[in-house]
Amino acid sequence: MLRTGGNRVLRCLHRLTSHQHTFQTNKNMFAQRIYHLSTLQGLNVQPNIQIKQQPDLVTVPKHITQFIDEASRVCKPANIHICDGSETEYNNLINLMVQQNMAVPLPKYQNCYLTRTDPLDVARVESRTVISTRNKHDVVPNGLNPHKGALANWMSPEELENQLGERFPGCMEGRTMYVIPFSMGPVGSSLSKIGIQCTDSPYVAVSMRIMTRMGLDVLKVLNEDTDFVKCLHSVGSPINNNKQQRLWPCNPEKTLISHRPESSEILSYGSGYGGNSLLGKKCLALRLGSYMAHKESWLAEHMLILGITNPEGVKKYVAAAFPSACGKTNLAMMTPSLPGWKIECVGDDIAWMRFNPETGYLHAINPENGFFGVAPGTSKNTNPNAMACVFKDTLFTNVAATNDGGVYWEGMGEKPEGVTDWHGNPWDGKSNAAHPNSRFCTPARNCPIMDERWEDPEGVPISAILFGGRRPQGVPLVYEAYDWDHGVYIGASMRSEATAAAEHQGKVIMHDPFAMRPFVGYNMGQYFDHWLSFGQMNNVKLPKIFHVNWFRKNSNGSFLWPGFGDNIRVLEWIMKRTDEISPESEIAKKSAIGVIPKESGFNLDNINVDWNELFNLDKKFWENETNDIGNYFSDNLGNDLPPQIRKQLNLIQKRILKL
Repeated sequence: MLRTGGNRVLRCLHRLTSHQHTFQTNKNMFAQRIYHLSTLQGLNVQPNIQIKQQPDLVTVPKHITQFIDEASRVCKPANIHICDGSETEYNNLINLMVQQNMAVPLPKYQNCYLTRTDPLDVARVESRTVISTRNKHDVVPNGLNPHKGALANWMSPEELENQLGERFPGCMEGRTMYVIPFSMGPVGSSLSKIGIQCTDSPYVAVSMRIMTRMGLDVLKVLNEDTDFVKCLHSVGSPINNNKQQRLWPCNPEKTLISHRPESSEILSYGSGYGGNSLLGKKCLALRLGSYMAHKESWLAEHMLILGITNPEGVKKYVAAAFPSACGKTNLAMMTPSLPGWKIECVGDDIAWMRFNPETGYLHAINPENGFFGVAPGTSKNTNPNAMACVFKDTLFTNVAATNDGGVYWEGMGEKPEGVTDWHGNPWDGKSNAAHPNSRFCTPARNCPIMDERWEDPEGVPISAILFGGRRPQGVPLVYEAYDWDHGVYIGASMRSEATAAAEHQGKVIMHDPFAMRPFVGYNMGQYFDHWLSFGQMNNVKLPKIFHVNWFRKNSNGSFLWPGFGDNIRVLEWIMKRTDEISPESEIAKKSAIGVIPKESGFNLDNINVDWNELFNLDKKFWENETNDIGNYFSDNLGNDLPPQIRKQLNLIQKRILKL
C-alpha cells in the first residue's frame, strides 16, 4: 500500500512467520481494550491475529494482519485498537471524544452528541479527491476540451506514491489507530463487500459503527480467501510537544482522498469530515463500488430505494438518483399526503443493484446501515420520519446547540432562545446557526418506516428508476423515457444546482450525470456504456426510467410544486406507468423530451397548481439545454461518448425543433 524509506517510497510489508498472537478483549474495561504498539509490534511475526471473546475465538486471516502491520509501521500510532462493534466500545469512544472536547453531550435527547469540525473541514473535497490507475484513459475520457473538476481527477501511480510518502509516514504519532472491520451490505450476503479501515479518528470509529455493519460479526466471516478493501485514513495531525493541536484534528492544507481501484485500496488524509473519512460511504460504496460493478456486471449507484404501496395493497420498489442535498432523504422517508398510500424506506443514499438470474428483475440492496443526512431543511413538516430518527443514538455534526441541551438548524422550526452556532459562539441571528452541510448520523433501525426487506440479502425488485435534481427553470415536474437507451441518456444528461454537500459555491447549474459525477471510479464514457449494456441483455425485466423535478419556480421565484408529501402524486403516476404497455393512454402523452402526464390522468385532488407552467416546454430553453449537454459531452467525453447517447441527443434536438 505505502512505500517509504529515506527520501524514496519503499514497501513496508514484512514477511510474517508462523507464530500466533491472541488479543484478549474485556468489554468492561476500555483501558484493556486499547492494545499498545509495544504489544502489537509482534504483528510482523504473526500469521494471524486471534481475538478471544467467550465463547467464540475469532481468527483474523494473515492477509489482513499484514495490512494492519503495514499501516502501523508506516503511520506509527502510539496505540492500536481492534474494534469489536459492541455498545460498550461505542460508549467508551464517545466518552473519550467528550474528554477530548471533540463531542458535547445533548442531554435533551437519548444518547445524542454534537461535534463541531474545523471551519476548513466541512464538506467533501472533490478537488482533492483522485483516482489512480496505470492507464489514465481508464479514468479520464478523451474529451476535446475537458473542464477541470467536470469528471474524476486522475493521478499517476508514481505521483500518488510521492504524495502519500509526504503525508502518511508518522502521521498517527501520539494517537490511537482504530482498526475497523466492516461490511457494506448485510454480513454474508453475496451482494455485500468487506472493508478494513485503519483510522486515527474516534469520530470515524463511532460513525462507521452507525453507518456500516462493523465489528466481530464481520471478522467471523473472514477467511484466507476473503477479498477486502484496504482503507487507510488519518486526520494528518500527529501529536507532539512542538505542534499546537486543533480542537478538531485535521490538515486541510494537505487533504488528499485517493483511490487505487486496481488493488482495492483507499487512502484518505487530512480530513475528518464524513464523506472524506467514512471510507465505506462514497469512497468504497460508489467510487470503488462502481469500478467493481463494471467488472462484475452490476451497478453501484448514488440512489435511494423506497417501497411504495397503493391503497389496493399493491407494492413496488423504486430507486432514485439525485445529487447530494437534493431531497433524497425526504423522498426515501416521505409521509404521503394521499390517504391509503404508504412509503417504506430501504435506503436514502446508495443502491447496489444486480439482475436476479431467477426472476429477471433488477434487485437492489442498501449497502449502508444508517443515515448521514443533511440537517438544514429537515423538520416535522418536511420529513417527520427523519425527525423521529434523529433524537436517539445520533451523532450531529456542525448543527447549532440550544441552552436546554438540544440542537437547532435552519428550517427546523421556531427559533429558540439561547442558541450557540456551529462555531461554538452565541448566535447573532444574522449568519447561519448551523452549517448548510451540517449532518445527522443515525442508525437505520431508528427509522419508523424501514421496509421489512431492507436487510434482505437478495435485495428488492426495482420497477422504476428516477433521475432528478434542482432545476428552477424549464424542466417539467416528471417525464418518462421512451426506452432504455433514452433513459440512459436522461441519466447521462442530468444537471442540477450546486449544493453545500461539496465545496462548490453559488447557484450555478452543474452537469451531474446519474448524480455520479463526483463518484464514478472509472471512465465516464465506459460507465455510460455499462448502463447501455443492460438494455442488450436477454431474459431481464428492465425497470422504466423517469426524470423528476420538484424545484421548478415561477417568475416570482416561488416553487410551482408543493413537494414533500405531495410527491406521492408523482409516484402514483409513475406506479401506474410501470403497468402500462404503450405510452398512448388516458394518463400520458408524448412530448419532445419524453412521455409526460395528461392533466386528466394525474391526481390533483385538494391542491392548486399551475399545470401548464409545470409542464411547459419552452423551445428556446430546451435548445440551449441540449446545446449545453452536447458541448459537455464533446468537451469531456469526446469519442468515449457511446454513439447511442449521441443518437438520443440528436433525436431530442429534432423533436424540439417542432415545438
